[in-house]
Amino acid sequence: MKEFKTKLGEKELIISTGKLAELASGSVTVRYGDTVVLATAVVAPEPKEDIDFFPLLVDYEERLYAAGKISGSRFIKREGRPSEAAVLACRLIDRPIRPLFPKGYYNDVQVVITVLSFDTENEPDVISIIAASAALSQSAAPFEGPVSAVRVGQIEGKFVANPTESEIENCSLDLVVAGTKDKIMMLEAGAQEVDEKTMVEAIKFGQEALQPGIEIQKELQSETKHKIEEGSEPDLPAGEAGIIKEVKKYLGKKLAEVIHEMDKEKREGQITAFEKEVLANFEGNYKQVELKNAFSQILEKEVRRAIIEKELRPDGRKIDEIRPISMEVGLLPRTHGSGLFTRGQTQVLSIVTLGAPGEEQVIETMEEEGTKRYMHHYNFPPFATGEVKPMRSASRREIGHGALAERAIIPVLPNHEEFPYTVRVVSEVLSSNGSSSMASTCGSTLALMDAGIPIKTPVSGIAMGLITSEDGKQHKILTDIQGIEDFAGDMDFKITATKKGITAIQLDTKLKGLSLEILAEALERARKANDEILEKIAKIIAEPRKELSKYAPRIQTLKISVEKIGEVIGPGGKTIRKLIEECGGKEITSIDLEDDGTVTIASTDSAMGNKAITTIENMTKEVVVGQIYEGPVISIVKDRIRGNEIGAIVQVLPNQDGMVHISQIADQRVEKIEDFLKIGQRVKVKVMEIDKERGRVSLSIKAANQKY
Repeated sequence: MKEFKTKLGEKELIISTGKLAELASGSVTVRYGDTVVLATAVVAPEPKEDIDFFPLLVDYEERLYAAGKISGSRFIKREGRPSEAAVLACRLIDRPIRPLFPKGYYNDVQVVITVLSFDTENEPDVISIIAASAALSQSAAPFEGPVSAVRVGQIEGKFVANPTESEIENCSLDLVVAGTKDKIMMLEAGAQEVDEKTMVEAIKFGQEALQPGIEIQKELQSETKHKIEEGSEPDLPAGEAGIIKEVKKYLGKKLAEVIHEMDKEKREGQITAFEKEVLANFEGNYKQVELKNAFSQILEKEVRRAIIEKELRPDGRKIDEIRPISMEVGLLPRTHGSGLFTRGQTQVLSIVTLGAPGEEQVIETMEEEGTKRYMHHYNFPPFATGEVKPMRSASRREIGHGALAERAIIPVLPNHEEFPYTVRVVSEVLSSNGSSSMASTCGSTLALMDAGIPIKTPVSGIAMGLITSEDGKQHKILTDIQGIEDFAGDMDFKITATKKGITAIQLDTKLKGLSLEILAEALERARKANDEILEKIAKIIAEPRKELSKYAPRIQTLKISVEKIGEVIGPGGKTIRKLIEECGGKEITSIDLEDDGTVTIASTDSAMGNKAITTIENMTKEVVVGQIYEGPVISIVKDRIRGNEIGAIVQVLPNQDGMVHISQIADQRVEKIEDFLKIGQRVKVKVMEIDKERGRVSLSIKAANQKY
């Protein structure tokens, strides 16, 4: 076994190899603090036939044992499908390494990250990027790494490399930077309205902080590359220059003209027709997949050439121009809030549902246990792109886009004390021609304000693109990219922001990295675009509605003694179920009790909600010495031995009764209690003494000045 050490941030990073998973093409463990991940890379020796994409598969395996946990499920103890956190970690690892494989490389490559140990303070996702890169660097794959990564936090104005989990909670910025020695490959961030200048400084800090991870991998490569046998590196395809030349000659100027058709459906219809024409004309001369790949490359080059040489975008816009935008709110009659956001041919309908605190999502993963009160779910059905596909559970892309839009909104949400609701937003992508996640952010803002949720300020989102010349000397940054520009372009940089600053970013590139100067320019352009969109939002709905939808539950809270929680719930929940039935049943949607005695009642009828509040208050009230109460006589008490009457039991509160001694019933001598009191008779009593240890309350009718 060989071990390599360096300092990354404030802690030691240790890469070990030669001990575990020796049959993999590359295998390393990476340790940071007491968090340990195993990364393996396996490379198929031969390329796949008849495909035109790189078949890279990245899997991130959370193991509950890593954190010393056993699943809380009573029936299933084995880890099941990946959690959303694991899916997001997969995407985080995949995005910076995928562009570093050469175009035309079609061998199967699988990277598996298994979290072996988690110390609850040092997140495994960032070191997993380093681990994946190190494992690939040992393999025969033509991986143009290494790649390193670091998390950047900002605490009290200072940048911190790889802050701990507890420190992240106090950060105004949570940024992951992945890059090579001199280029940035990927960014992922959530921020508390951070300005563009600070974001650029944070990216620069991260690029410098990740360098030790590059150097240690170079050292690893130099000492372990001997594992690859001489000549075992797979050969890349010889090239398709000849095919491209023939197809290009056949097409002439057809593609150059059709790419500027503004209507996506018409444009794609014509492009498909040309592609079929090419396939039919060259049938028998070349493989179908080779012809399709050649056609795709010609199309891409035509889009790029027009933008670089003439700043001519497919739909005729200027490079900094946003597509036409339209917005509506309050579209759906029975939902709690809705917003429709349309930008060009991308259209998203976002719907808000409000629920009680008890409807929060319960989270149980390797990394965390708790609840989540704001959820954003993103759905991308096949009809959104005019396609026919089977509809399955949420894809990695849908989970990733939903998480980005969720992260964008969280900084502007009201706190729990101000607004104790659980909030779920669902964004339905109805049509897509680029940037649907950013449309979801805008649609969510509209829907939240339509629902009357007091968000601090609206949030907008924009996707920025990049086209570079073949020699790399020229570039054009594009505002609000559409589908064909994403396909042909080099960058997808999503930025969400308020008027004050950035709330989330996500950067992907197809290049071997991007410079800080390009990112700074893109951020500045995005600021102007987002400001323009925010102005348009304000014209549709300037602020959250003052009232919630009449169909949304009303939430009322009260505080009871912790000792009384059991009394409200009752054996097996019997008391609380009876209370809900007595208050209308359906009108009370939920009654939730927290450990500190906070009771939250959600109801669709305020009168029933008030009734439930009053009932619980009466159930949990405690009698006070010297206080006068009125209640029914519920029994006569006799001495167990002698059998003579000694007093009467009076119910002073729904859950509390006390005894009136025979001497305290009247001013005169009482021989027989039934001469003065009857069962069910309501009387006024004064609390004379409370014995908490024995659970007894002494009452007096005489002291309450009730005459007989």
